[in-house]
Amino acid sequence: MPPARVLVAMSGGVDSSVAAAMLVEAGHDVVGATMKLWGGAGDSGCCSVADVEDARRVAQQLGIVHHVFNFGEDFETRVVEPYVAAHAAGRTPNPCVECNRHLKFDRFLHRARRLGFGAVATGHHARVVQGSGRCQLRRGLDATKDQSYVLSMLGQEQLARILLPIGELTKDQVRARAAALGLRTATKPDSQDVCFITATGGRRAFLGDRIGLRPGRLVDSSTGDDVGGVPAVELVTVGQRRGLGEGPGGERRYALSVDVAASQVVVGPLHELDTEEVGLTGLGWVDEPVVAGRVVEVQCSAHGRPQPAVFTGDGVRFDERQRRVAPGQTVVLYEGDRVLGSGIAA
Repeated sequence: MPPARVLVAMSGGVDSSVAAAMLVEAGHDVVGATMKLWGGAGDSGCCSVADVEDARRVAQQLGIVHHVFNFGEDFETRVVEPYVAAHAAGRTPNPCVECNRHLKFDRFLHRARRLGFGAVATGHHARVVQGSGRCQLRRGLDATKDQSYVLSMLGQEQLARILLPIGELTKDQVRARAAALGLRTATKPDSQDVCFITATGGRRAFLGDRIGLRPGRLVDSSTGDDVGGVPAVELVTVGQRRGLGEGPGGERRYALSVDVAASQVVVGPLHELDTEEVGLTGLGWVDEPVVAGRVVEVQCSAHGRPQPAVFTGDGVRFDERQRRVAPGQTVVLYEGDRVLGSGIAA
């Protein structure tokens, strides 16, 4: 693309650092900006004071201006509160997807537009391919780092103004470029997990402070008998094995369903988690809507293996039975390496 004025979302990590460097090298008018989203405790390498400082120092090394945007109130309203509400309802949310939906590619994009930028850029491992006036969202070149799953909510209006410079690079190539440029983030570990959930307290401490946690009963799927309990029903995820004990003969138990209102978790053997289909709500499409009957590939987690399926109009039917998807999780439809759209598991 011809030189443009680009606002780069700099998280303080190596990927966004190299994305900014590549755009500078390509001759764009580049400005960096770090979103300050979470002001509470955190230890995941995201949104911390150290991350803001790393981003600022990298911008200084690249000779570009750096800003900090405080979107903390929006993050609380759009990401944290829905996360808490989902758990209170027995669902398993994906806050990183919602952060991309509402903050990185909505609030940040609108701020860039008001400031006169023609495009925004991030360090996501994915690709935007343009042709015939339409945009396609495709997987990143590095299959082990591909992040197209968490960008599956993007539509044409957003993709037309987004640059993903490192989508054609492997992670090793990204780090090599950072090292060659002497960037301080070259060897910085990738951020992990949810930025507002600490490794020490985990979900239990975070949710316990906000909604309180209630003990729940374990009910056998076959007999309806009480077979134990859990200290917090809001923390149980469909498909979970840990902490649910064993059935007759030492058979492992898995969470088949969670009913927070009844303080009940139905448990059973692994094979009872198998399903042929999953219903979807909140369907959104990268381009034209997918019609019922279309053959697709379905990915049900950020690093899950795509599975062949058929779109039914309000969900997908797998070619082969799959493990049940926890309600609240994002389900993404692909055609090859191209993202078609996504929905939320009902």
